[in-house]
Amino acid sequence: MEVRLHPPTAADGNAFIAAVERSRSLHHPWIEPPATSDGYRAWLARLAARNPYQRHVAFLATVDGELAGFVNVTEIVLGAFRSAYLGYGAFSPWERRGVMRSAVGDAVDRAFADDASGGLGLHRLEANIQPENDRSKALITALGFRLEGYSPRYLRIAGEWRDHERYAITAEEWTA
Repeated sequence: MEVRLHPPTAADGNAFIAAVERSRSLHHPWIEPPATSDGYRAWLARLAARNPYQRHVAFLATVDGELAGFVNVTEIVLGAFRSAYLGYGAFSPWERRGVMRSAVGDAVDRAFADDASGGLGLHRLEANIQPENDRSKALITALGFRLEGYSPRYLRIAGEWRDHERYAITAEEWTA
């Protein structure tokens, strides 16, 4: 099974929204990906904004041409910090098949690759995961991310402030 990544486009909108719809039980209460045409277009607009720097990058993961998941690299800060946040989600029926491990790993490769080779040139990535989300924590730790701390009421999801555990990895740790 070959997992491929590509940037989302307007042409992917219907397939993305259908994948979100069929994956509601998989995503709830962990994440809320765009679930409407307007939400999808707003996500694409955020990805396209480059004022003055590219702050958000996303990839859609496909297997045999079928949409299997997505990976976001967001709030990219360059300069001396060179850091960003990592988010991701699988789509049914592709969960628990290793697709997201491959997709997230490829996205991390691209995030840490230098600018000259088409990467983002980042030094650090952080993933924030709700403590009860055992599958996501297993994925991120299998990729080498380390637990750094606990953030109470960190992120508002589905109208509630939810606690998160903070995982991170640096470029040096990734290449080792």
